[in-house]
Amino acid sequence: MVVLGIGCHPDDLEIGCGGTLAKYAKGGHKVFMCHIANGNLGHAVIEPAELRQIRAREAENAAAALGAESLSIDVGDAMVEASGKEVRARVTEVIRYTGADVIITHNSFDYMRDHEQASALACDASFTATLPHLVTKSPSTANFPPVFFMDTLAGINFIPTEYVDISGEIEKKLEAVSCHESQVVWLREHDNIDFLDFVRTCNKYRGLQSNCAYAEGFRQYTAWPRLRAERLLP
Repeated sequence: MVVLGIGCHPDDLEIGCGGTLAKYAKGGHKVFMCHIANGNLGHAVIEPAELRQIRAREAENAAAALGAESLSIDVGDAMVEASGKEVRARVTEVIRYTGADVIITHNSFDYMRDHEQASALACDASFTATLPHLVTKSPSTANFPPVFFMDTLAGINFIPTEYVDISGEIEKKLEAVSCHESQVVWLREHDNIDFLDFVRTCNKYRGLQSNCAYAEGFRQYTAWPRLRAERLLP
């Protein structure tokens, strides 16, 4: 099975579903991690052009740690728009190129607009990928891939309908998050936030809800014809 994570910024998938992606990869599935925005505004000191390059390297390292391949749409931060035809075509191409059987993306409601627009793009492009007369480099797909929404930051206003036990993958997930040094160090030194502990705590809480040590929570996109009778999460 081919699993495609579509996140907004270079570290979003690692935070929201990194354990699940690692579990897919460990189970022999092909995993792709695509970030739509390049993260160029994610620092108060490092200039955007330099930060864009730093975060691209961090994304590559994090994906490798999880056993995944990193892809980028390379849109500037605060510029993600689901209504944009060009970016939607580029996300459509990613879905076609990967041949995704399952897509994981942001919840439709989250703490910032870029995340919500990325969610809409993933859902819209999973439909347009099936349209043969909408031409991109790769041919159209035959099936509508099921879509799962990952947890919001700190789990606020998100009630999971499915859980994935990531007790065996939590350290690998934290390793991937720590690859995003530009973010982790800044949050620790300037905002007094231990972000690795933040992530661990959120996953421990989801584990408490689902009777395991650590878990990630998801909701399924319940639009026809996306539903499947079999379980698709690992």
